[in-house]
Amino acid sequence: MNRGAAPSLRRRLLGFLLLAILLASVVQAVSAYRGALRQADAMFDYHLQQIARALRSGLPVLPPIADGAAGGFDYFVQIWGPDGAPIFSSAPRALPPRAVLGFSDVTVDGTKYRVYSLQTPLQTVQIAQNMSARLARARTLAAHAVLPTALMAPLLMLVVWWVVRRSLAPVERTRRQVAGRSADDLSPLPGAGLPAEVRPLVDEFNLLLSRVHASLDAQSQFVANAAHELRSPLTALKLQAQALRRGGADDAAREAAMARLNQGIDRAIRLVEQLLVLAREEAGSDHPGASERMNLQDVVQFAVADMLAQAQARRIDLGVADSAPAWVLGQPEALRILLRNLLDNALKYTPAGGRVDVALRSAGAEALLTVEDSGPGIAPADRAQVFERFFRAADRDAKVVGSGLGLAIVKTIAERHHATLELGSSERLGGLEVEVRFALAPPSEASG
Repeated sequence: MNRGAAPSLRRRLLGFLLLAILLASVVQAVSAYRGALRQADAMFDYHLQQIARALRSGLPVLPPIADGAAGGFDYFVQIWGPDGAPIFSSAPRALPPRAVLGFSDVTVDGTKYRVYSLQTPLQTVQIAQNMSARLARARTLAAHAVLPTALMAPLLMLVVWWVVRRSLAPVERTRRQVAGRSADDLSPLPGAGLPAEVRPLVDEFNLLLSRVHASLDAQSQFVANAAHELRSPLTALKLQAQALRRGGADDAAREAAMARLNQGIDRAIRLVEQLLVLAREEAGSDHPGASERMNLQDVVQFAVADMLAQAQARRIDLGVADSAPAWVLGQPEALRILLRNLLDNALKYTPAGGRVDVALRSAGAEALLTVEDSGPGIAPADRAQVFERFFRAADRDAKVVGSGLGLAIVKTIAERHHATLELGSSERLGGLEVEVRFALAPPSEASG
């Protein structure tokens, strides 16, 4: 399978930085070159002016320059008297006698000259400079101005490469540490020396490792507890099957053994169902998408209808004490499981002839779902532990068959819906009171 190469942070940083240095160096070199040419041009013009002013008082001490031979000089001097008669010329081939005062450019026999003319009452002085030689000197000066930039750019690139490599070394070290770990090593990564931009990522990764470690520990404990809980009913089923086989011809004994076997099978089925529900809720497979806006009043009606037969079998008065519409965001089936588990728990521990009430009301921005019973309740010391898996309070009726998973399922579903659970004593019925608080959903556009 071909996969595109992952972008390298080091390459991107080096690429951008080196390209920026290169562009900046080119711009700086071009700017320095042009500036040096302008400065050289101004300097040469200044020299022409100074030479012309120096010659106002007398003739120059310059040897005549042969035609076509510079003799080491690129300046040409011509002087005329007030009547226009030539007084001095440094070259046999003279420039045009009509001088334009100040600076001008003149071309003679294909050679271009930069000319400066100065007039006094006694004479007219004309200084000319060969533009080819002038430009060559200007370029030499400009090249010297560009040379520091040309030398500094590679050195700066080397420094940037070293700094980037040194700065990303802790990231590379962390990568090697992660790559060299075993699958069961969930210890936190060291964050010392990491850049401030990478340190939060490593911190969040360590938090993720901590959550994964806690989840694996919880799963290991869950599997161990589930295996322990399943061992007892399965062993009982095996013993009851053996007793049934040895039951002889006594129909009454056989029927009793069959009844016990059926009870054991029902208990095992119930335990497996609750284990599956708990595993599904913790994995979130029952909530594949976003929660929907729903009325808790419908959940109460369906859950009470589901548990009504069990309540009648135990001669327990199950009803809705108070109900008002309460719209929340959630999963209807998961919330029905939550309420059915609360009602199942209340019905199991409420004595025959007792009472279980469900109430739903709104208080501010919350919906309050309450289940009360007339049973023995739960001691305050055990209320923090009853939501743990397979935990059963010591003061509970030992004759009641249970797995200790009902309230654990309730807690898992409540946490997935960001609801809060609170256990207390029912002032009205005298038993346990379970209150679940949900955040009310915002009104829909249709209802507005």
